[in-house]
Amino acid sequence: MKTIFCYNHCSTCRKALNWLSDHDIDVTVRDIATDHPDEKELRLFQKQSGLPVRKLFNTSGKLYREKNLKEALDHMSEDEMFALLSTDGMLVKRPILTDGEQVLVGFREDAWNESLLSKGKR
Repeated sequence: MKTIFCYNHCSTCRKALNWLSDHDIDVTVRDIATDHPDEKELRLFQKQSGLPVRKLFNTSGKLYREKNLKEALDHMSEDEMFALLSTDGMLVKRPILTDGEQVLVGFREDAWNESLLSKGKR
């Protein structure tokens, strides 16, 4: 079973949920604001996605700007970044879709088509 971390006020998350529905892909929805991923989950997502930790941050979010993280992250270790990400789901880039092995961060329709449809990974 796939799990998607999303925020109901996020238009990108709504697009991702609509895409999943249009392709008859069942998911469990976790509200990233109230049931955000913990540090262990974030570390696993980073490893499975192959992305650098910085790519897990929601760079367009209000909290990211308020904390001046664009500059602050330059002076943080990966452990500090993971610890910070785990404190508030609004810091985390969304949506995140996982099936326990594969992780997609953000919604790019072409990447989701390739990962979820062309390989028959329903």
